[in-house]
Amino acid sequence: MIHDPNDAGLPDEPTASDDTSAGASTSPVEGTSDDASEHVLYRRRIRSFVTRAGRVSTGQRRALDDLGPRFVLSYAGEPANWDAVFGRQAPRVLEIGFGMGATTAEIAAQRAGDDFIGVEVHEPGVGALLKLMDEQQLSNIRILQHDAVEVLEHMIEPGTLDGVHIFFPDPWHKARHHKRRLIQPPFVALLASRLKPGAYLHCATDWQNYAEQMLEVLSAEPTLENTADGYAPRPDYRPVTKFERRGLRLGHGVWDLVFKRRID
Repeated sequence: MIHDPNDAGLPDEPTASDDTSAGASTSPVEGTSDDASEHVLYRRRIRSFVTRAGRVSTGQRRALDDLGPRFVLSYAGEPANWDAVFGRQAPRVLEIGFGMGATTAEIAAQRAGDDFIGVEVHEPGVGALLKLMDEQQLSNIRILQHDAVEVLEHMIEPGTLDGVHIFFPDPWHKARHHKRRLIQPPFVALLASRLKPGAYLHCATDWQNYAEQMLEVLSAEPTLENTADGYAPRPDYRPVTKFERRGLRLGHGVWDLVFKRRID
C-alpha cells in the first residue's frame, strides 16, 4: 500500500494479528514442539505491510457495490486468462500497493492502450480507485484485493508482464523492521521472472535508506539491468502525488529506480 510519508500510524511493533497483508519474503523462525527439549525449524512469510482498518466512505461503498463485480477479480490459484479478463490483447502492467488509486487512474488514463492489474488489500483504497474509474470512464484496470505474492505466484505466468509499478511502498523505517520491506531478493527474483524480456520494473520511494536498499537488491538480481546510472529521472507517466509534492516542498528527496529484464 502506498504510504503517507507523514503518517504516524505505523505500529512500533506489529502484532501477529496485524500480520495479514501481502508478503514479500520468508525467513527461518525457530520454535518448539510439545516436547520442550525438541526444537523445530520452520519457515514463515514475513509480511511486508499491515492491513489497517479504515472507514469506507459512502461513495467508496457505492463504487464497491456497483463496480466491484465488474472490475474486482476473485483470487484464483491458477493462471488467469488476461486477454479474456480485459477483452483484448494489450501490454499489461502490474501495480502492487496502489493506495487510494489516484496515481493508478492517472497513468491508466494517459496510457489507454495498456491494461493495468492493481493489487491492494486496503478496502477504502479499492473503493476509491473504483470511484475514480467511474468518474473518468476507465475500463483498462482490474483489481485484486489479495496477497501480491500469491497473485504473482499463481495468477501470472512467467514472462508475461510488460511492466511492474511499486510506488512508495511502506518503508518500515525502523531498522528492526527492515526485514518487512517489500523489496527483498526473493521477491525481486519472483517479479523478474514474470517480466517479458525487455519489460520494466519501476520502483519509487521517498526514504533514502530504502532507495539505497532497492538499488542494491535490484542491481544484484542477475536477470535485471539498470536503465540509468544509479537512480533514474522520474518518468513522465508517473505523476507527482500530493504527499510527494508536500515532501518536496519540505526538502525531502524522492528516488525512482527503473530496471529492465535482460533480453539475453
